[in-house]
Amino acid sequence: MIGEPPRLTIVKGAPRPTEAQIAALQGVETAFLCDAMGGMGAMATPIAPIGFGRDLDCHAVGPALVADSGPADIIATLAAVNLLTPGDIVVHAAHGNQDRATIGDQLSGMLKNAGAAGFVTDGPMRDYAGIVAAGLPAWCTGLNPNSPYTSGPGTVGASATVGGCHVATGDMIVADRNGVVVIPFARIDEVIGRVQEVQKLESELEAKVKDGFKAPLDIDAMLADGSAVEIV
Repeated sequence: MIGEPPRLTIVKGAPRPTEAQIAALQGVETAFLCDAMGGMGAMATPIAPIGFGRDLDCHAVGPALVADSGPADIIATLAAVNLLTPGDIVVHAAHGNQDRATIGDQLSGMLKNAGAAGFVTDGPMRDYAGIVAAGLPAWCTGLNPNSPYTSGPGTVGASATVGGCHVATGDMIVADRNGVVVIPFARIDEVIGRVQEVQKLESELEAKVKDGFKAPLDIDAMLADGSAVEIV
């Protein structure tokens, strides 16, 4: 007979971004980061700031601590409260389950007390008013008052797929009102370098648009080189 798995598995030894890397991404818009990664990197659209940010200013930058609790369970996220390093963003993998909440106001408060910079999940949350009062920036798929279980099995400190993105503990999470971006640990310096150029180009384009620019495509040139055709 196959034995039961442990209720909780704790994985240690994940890499961690430096304070300089974290600081370099503070205040950077998620859209710019996606541009720096070839137009990709964001979790699926349903994962949005709780309440769409109307009552809680949702901006967070920090290393991911992945809590893979599985559908309808939160044991790994409970453990994350004990195991997180201040500044971490806890990423709760609910495997897309929408039938019940992941966390509510009390666990949000515990994560905030432990120093978490934010909470991200591909499931719903509950206790909206209490979450706002706790003040922990959070991204989820919506609200559902059903209660989760704590039976496991769960794993904290490893990796999981959340919102279509593979997220490993130690990857950088940058999240704002537009959504959640995952920067793989191995690409952090590359993305920091590229996003500086993206910001420069965006600033130049913004100035042109404010000055009246309204021709994003050179149609005449496209007709000339055959990349566009006219049909009468």
